[in-house]
Amino acid sequence: MTAATATVTSATAVSPLLTRLAAERATGALLRDRGTLFLEDGRIVHAESPSTPGLEVLLTTGGGLAPERWNEAVNQAGARRQVARFLVDSGGMAGGELEICHLAAIFDAAFFALSPGSGPSRFRRGATHWIGSVRSVPAAAVERETRRRRELLDAVWPYPRLDTAPVVPRPAAPGQTITARQRLLLRQADGVRTPADLAWALGRPAFHTLLDVRRLAAAGLVETPHEPAPAPVAGALPDWMTQTQSPDVALLRRLRDALEASL
Repeated sequence: MTAATATVTSATAVSPLLTRLAAERATGALLRDRGTLFLEDGRIVHAESPSTPGLEVLLTTGGGLAPERWNEAVNQAGARRQVARFLVDSGGMAGGELEICHLAAIFDAAFFALSPGSGPSRFRRGATHWIGSVRSVPAAAVERETRRRRELLDAVWPYPRLDTAPVVPRPAAPGQTITARQRLLLRQADGVRTPADLAWALGRPAFHTLLDVRRLAAAGLVETPHEPAPAPVAGALPDWMTQTQSPDVALLRRLRDALEASL
């Protein structure tokens, strides 16, 4: 086991199988219900997830690559599994720009692929991805970043239902500042699109969109969906007999907005 993987034990690892594969310097595809990680000599060389826009979306919708150039690269070099090399060699884009977008795609897809509800893991030994070689990342670094991102979301606004619910904008309070990035997201939020839909529409990593939505919710600029009421428990006391009640979140948010408007 290398020094990098030795720091992540099976008890604390996001994926014990990934930790073991990294220690074995395995090559292949780690498949889970919410995504796939591709390894080469134990390092992650690519990742994809149905929950995130792929590298092509980040490059064409969010970046400056023309869709025609991407399609050309796939058609010309996909069978040889050298799409990335073709994009750079043909002048489609600079190597540094491709590397940055590729790293963003890896960490984005890994966040969802390694999520707690992503089901059992399977490993297809020897499998490779048609994108080809760009840059590899230590598995331990991907696991650390995945944990950090989980903690960051809850630190910003601990309401996980925001991640899958339609994004419903709310009016800004008088004098409230909205950044250009937030304004663009809110312009696309129609009360029907979820954060994943917005990520695809904007060509942004899905995790960054989740983080933006939670920050907007914390600022009162999008609705925070209520948690479903718990099922009644047999033998529980009726509401009128309880001494304390949960605070009305909607009321508290209206009071907060009123206080902010008066400042």
